[in-house]
Amino acid sequence: MFSPVTIPFGAKMLFNTATIKPGVPFEDVEVALAEMCNVVKDTYGGDKGGFVAGQVYEFSGFVSDEGSLSDSRSAEKHIAIVTYWKSFEQHERSHADKAFKDKFAALAKLCVESKELGYDMLWQGALE
Repeated sequence: MFSPVTIPFGAKMLFNTATIKPGVPFEDVEVALAEMCNVVKDTYGGDKGGFVAGQVYEFSGFVSDEGSLSDSRSAEKHIAIVTYWKSFEQHERSHADKAFKDKFAALAKLCVESKELGYDMLWQGALE
């Protein structure tokens, strides 16, 4: 569950940000996320549905002065869910399935907004 991931070249990356409602305990978000991520991994992994790997991040509050073009240094409390899939079509099929929809609905109740964007991989590399 907490091991390194290997992303094959050409994988599709989905980047989802979900803004947490004010006053929602983060423990509630963690439970909803864990249940949702387990369904994705166990139900749609590999040949069963195209899921390759995923990562979840909690916004730390850090906004880079060096890497930001905007003068604004504020952002709402949110999480980032990064998943890798063999294809966008497999991602969409999994997310249209009742098993996923039920778990995502539980997370959505804790959020004011969620947006998931898909990306084509152009490059990857590692230290040699």
